Amino acid sequence: MDLILTIFLLVLLTQAISWIGQSVLLDLAYALYQRLFNGAKVAQQRSLKTSILNTKKELLETSAQDQFAKWAKLRRKIDKELADLEKLNSELGSTKTAFSIKFHTAIWIFTTGAQMVLGWWYRKTPVFYLPKGWFGPFTWWLSLPFAPAGSVSCGAWQMACKRVITMLERVVRDLYDTAEEATPQEPIKQE
Repeated sequence: MDLILTIFLLVLLTQAISWIGQSVLLDLAYALYQRLFNGAKVAQQRSLKTSILNTKKELLETSAQDQFAKWAKLRRKIDKELADLEKLNSELGSTKTAFSIKFHTAIWIFTTGAQMVLGWWYRKTPVFYLPKGWFGPFTWWLSLPFAPAGSVSCGAWQMACKRVITMLERVVRDLYDTAEEATPQEPIKQE
């Protein structure tokens, strides 16, 4: 019974990740990673942006002809801060790229890789046995590639679970769309 549940939960996890989307999960995980491990750099980036905006505002209020020394000093400060910000953005960008590669690898290992390993490890183990005569001559198909005749193999059980979960997703989406269409829209009040 554990194998049935394990395969089902693994397929459910894979489908849930597919429905939510890897990019959405990546953004959420990266935001959490940033808060936990790069909080100082993010705070530094935010303060640099604020400082640049304040300095630019002050630069725009300063006349280049009347107060040239002050204007030149502010211009050098902006250039230095922009260079620092660009360097910091580059570091954070490379951190995100490295995190993205690791995240996608982990997702693949925990979904597709785990399904492949599970299917290989239990390739000769029946998930469960079918009663005789249920599918007639097609019973052998459910035991492919290596499970005993009259049983359901891991691969067939994975396909069946995926199919059922996909059908349930469609039903839920159709019900949601129908319910959304059935709710009356409030008329727009004209003043």
